[in-house]
Amino acid sequence: MNFQEADGMGRLRGALVRPWVIGVLVVAVAGAGFGLYWFQPWKLWQDETVSEALPAGAASAPAPTASASASASASASPTPTAPTTLASGELISHEHATSGTVKLLRLADGSHVVRLERLDTSNGPDLRVWLTDAPVKEGRAGWHVFDDGRYVSLGKLKGNKGSQNYVLPEDVDPSRFSSVSIWCDRFDVSFGAAELARA
Repeated sequence: MNFQEADGMGRLRGALVRPWVIGVLVVAVAGAGFGLYWFQPWKLWQDETVSEALPAGAASAPAPTASASASASASASPTPTAPTTLASGELISHEHATSGTVKLLRLADGSHVVRLERLDTSNGPDLRVWLTDAPVKEGRAGWHVFDDGRYVSLGKLKGNKGSQNYVLPEDVDPSRFSSVSIWCDRFDVSFGAAELARA
C-alpha cells in the first residue's frame, strides 16, 4: 500500500467516524437536556417562601330589628367571623425532610380551605397539595400510598416554605378525606404528609 492509498484510507475512516461521533454527541446533549428538564436539580437549592394570611371569614351583617331605623341598619358594619378548624395535623417527612402544620378550615360562608403553616420542605418539580383518604405511614412505606385511593389535587405548591392557603372545590366533601400530602406528581412520591385529626 503506497502513501496515497494510506492517506485515502485515513480520510475514509475519518469520514465514517465523524458522523458516528456527531450522532453520539447529539444523543448525549439531548439526554442531558431531558434529564435537566425532568429532574430540575437546581430547585433543591432554590427556596420559595410564601406568607399568606389566615383566610378572613365571610362578613355577616347583624339581623335588623323592628325597632331599628333604616338609617341605623344601613350604617351597621358587617362583623367578620373567624374560620373554624375542623381538623389538623403535623407534617412528617417522606422522601424529603418536611415539617409544618396542616389545618382544614371552614369559613363563615361554608367554603373550606386547607392551610399549611410554617411549612418547610425541599423544592422540586411539579409539587402539588393533595387532600387524600390514605393513611399516613412513617418511612419509605408511606412514600407512594397517596395515589392508591381517593385524592383531590388542590393545585401546585405555592412555595416550599411559609404559610399558605388552598381552597377546596365546592363539590368536595372534606369529611371523606383524612390526610394531606405534599406530592411530587412527576415522580409519584410524597415529600411529606399529615394525618388530619378531627377537632
